[in-house]
Amino acid sequence: MSTAALLRMVLRVEQDIFVVRQRGREVAAAVGLEHQDQVRIATALSEIARDLLRAVGGADVVFAVADTADGRRHLRVDLAPVAPLPAGRYQPHSPAVARLVDTLSVVTVEGDTVVRMSRRVPPTAQALTTERLAELRAQLAESAPGTAEEELATQNSQLIVALDEVRSQRDELARLNDELAQTNRGVLALYQQLTDELEATNRGVVALYAELDEKSAQLRAASESKSRFLANVSHELRAPVTATIGLARLLGDPASDPLTTEQERQVGLIRSSASDLLTLVNELLDLAKAESGRIEPELTEVDLRAVFGQLRGTLRALPSGPEVELVVEEPAAPATVRTDEVLLAQVLRNLLHNGLKFTTRGEVRLRAQRRDGNWRLSVSDTGPGIPAELHERVFEEFYQAPGPSRVGGTGLGLPYARRLVTLLGGTLELASEPGRGSTFTVSLPADGT
Repeated sequence: MSTAALLRMVLRVEQDIFVVRQRGREVAAAVGLEHQDQVRIATALSEIARDLLRAVGGADVVFAVADTADGRRHLRVDLAPVAPLPAGRYQPHSPAVARLVDTLSVVTVEGDTVVRMSRRVPPTAQALTTERLAELRAQLAESAPGTAEEELATQNSQLIVALDEVRSQRDELARLNDELAQTNRGVLALYQQLTDELEATNRGVVALYAELDEKSAQLRAASESKSRFLANVSHELRAPVTATIGLARLLGDPASDPLTTEQERQVGLIRSSASDLLTLVNELLDLAKAESGRIEPELTEVDLRAVFGQLRGTLRALPSGPEVELVVEEPAAPATVRTDEVLLAQVLRNLLHNGLKFTTRGEVRLRAQRRDGNWRLSVSDTGPGIPAELHERVFEEFYQAPGPSRVGGTGLGLPYARRLVTLLGGTLELASEPGRGSTFTVSLPADGT
């Protein structure tokens, strides 16, 4: 750490206190300290000088510029007492003195005790080069100190300025306190208003939740009643419908009494209608089971190639147009998925049956692809297609998309298929455009989770 001395002087009599203060202010101004810092260091210097003069009879004063370890420059003042300090220590009589400077301490320099204070030179000050320091030494050496009366007048002026600043700050503080009080009153009023509104909102939310809970309980009860109704009615209808089909078969049996042509046609209509009704009853019963949660999937490792092969064999016997081809692609090995084989086959059979029923020309294709740990099983057809606004409606119970030609059905197959896929932990989505066919895609996690 380098140090460059600027001025040396002695403190021996009361008159020297005024001189030390004046010279301290001059040196502070020369090195570039701001006006307030000039007053601070001059005030602190006069207080320490008065203490040392009374305690030990005076001191030798050295003003210097010192470089510190942080790379900043400080104006440093060393006061070396002319006699040892009491008990080897020094404390200023007023604690406020230490707050006027950056540092105030007692140090030992070459075996002598020195009271040292310093104030940091601002970065905006003129650079203190070697030439600049030499110039400052010359100026300070040539300048003559003022009289005690002049220094006292300067002190009075500084005191008046400080009092004006204190008064201004006090008035500003009073104004800010008034504004703060008004703000606090406004905040308290707003807080009270917001509290009242929040309490009212909370009461409304509580009432709404109670109403929602009541409606939810009613909907749950209605859904359970509907499921029980569908299950009971479907179960009760199966016996008479099955009996009707059996009687129609007996009437049309060649071993029975021969029927006229008209009677055979009517018996055929009875048997066909009873078969359609049995299909509806079975679908209603399946849907009721799915809604009531009575279907529990049995997850096992399923080979998709075996499932696809079974579907290929069973669905070829279904009636379809002569210009419609059923294509079942062989999945790439290894083609295993952890799922319920029966439920998965039921879903795919339903989708393929729908495709064959609504397609009059082209093909119905079943394929399987594995992507990102999921199996995507898609059933695509070249049928009439479904408008985008009806993609979700086709999964509603008893809904059938309009088309140029209505095909028989109940509108329960797709809702039942989606519920089964949900039970299996997957999704069933539709992609379709009018005139470009439809694609139903079943997405299932490969590991069943």
